[in-house]
Amino acid sequence: MEDISEDLWNSVVNSDYPFLKHAFLRTLEKTRCVGRGTGWLPFHLQIKNEQETLAVMPLYLKTDSHGEFIFDWSWADAFYRNGIDYYPKLVSAIPFTPVQGPRLCLKEENRRTEITKKIKEEIEILLSKRDLSSMHILLPNAKELETLKKSGFSLRTSYSFHWFNNNYQTFDDFLLDLTSRQRKNIKKERQKILNQKISITRLSGNEISTELWSQFYKFYEYTYLKRGMRAYLNLDFFLEISSLMPDSILLLMAKDSNHKYVAGALNFLDSENLYGRYWGCEEAYDSLHFEACYYQGIEFCIEKGLKKFDPGVQGEHKIKRGFRPIETYSAHWIKDHAFREAIDNFLKQEREHIKIYNQKIATLLPFKLKINQKNKEK
Repeated sequence: MEDISEDLWNSVVNSDYPFLKHAFLRTLEKTRCVGRGTGWLPFHLQIKNEQETLAVMPLYLKTDSHGEFIFDWSWADAFYRNGIDYYPKLVSAIPFTPVQGPRLCLKEENRRTEITKKIKEEIEILLSKRDLSSMHILLPNAKELETLKKSGFSLRTSYSFHWFNNNYQTFDDFLLDLTSRQRKNIKKERQKILNQKISITRLSGNEISTELWSQFYKFYEYTYLKRGMRAYLNLDFFLEISSLMPDSILLLMAKDSNHKYVAGALNFLDSENLYGRYWGCEEAYDSLHFEACYYQGIEFCIEKGLKKFDPGVQGEHKIKRGFRPIETYSAHWIKDHAFREAIDNFLKQEREHIKIYNQKIATLLPFKLKINQKNKEK
């Protein structure tokens, strides 16, 4: 990103979506969370017409599938069993951040079809020239899907769980939309936090000291270490991003009755959305994860008038706490014709399974009937 002007990049992106800001992507590179040896080699795309930049896209040369969260390990295995290399591949995504958002950003939106086609042509040339297997665009905005499909990309359906603000004025207003049983369950879980004498403090980026970031990082890192993994991000990343994007950060830190920090949850935000990203604790406390990662976020959205809360991927336990299943997508182009056909067939079957799954879990929503009907119509 150091070769691309911050003003130019941000002006073409033209969105307050935090993860595509020049500062966010540049900090990943500067702190060496991405780059050589990480599996993510920056390869960002600019489409120019003479001296004018028409479009930009975050792009990485990938040597594995770690940190993507749209799982294609089985595809890689199929390639390997047939004597074909799946890696390296090209991926347009936000590293370690499975959050839906803009991917192909245009200076002139009315040229999307034309420029998407041009990018597809350039990508095909690049795949052949560098002997790459495929191109993957992970979790793009809905408005990008149709032109990607028309340009020959295969669409893959996934799902996530989001909370939507129904013009609530208080957390109790939200609870009133739930069935009596689930309303009582949430109140009981929140009461457990008080009974354990745990307090939670909310902080924006410019309120977080180096010492506090270090404490949070211990929690964050432990989440990976206990699974035998290495954390994707380092402490330097959090320190740097806090100074560059303070208003995009919401850190929740939990203390016990002895004023000792026991857990932390990091969120990012823009003008309409809250994004839950990282959580960690070193000891188990009853319902603390639900409070720090769900209820505090919902309460914050209501207070600030934010429209949506994306708490992170996976987790059916989110449903009964007010998060609705939504479909998300990714777009894929496989260079090898035979494998492209095989993967298209796989995706068609997968879509049917996900459709059935989403219909099934939608019946578990805790909202009263009128709310379920209202959300179904959206």
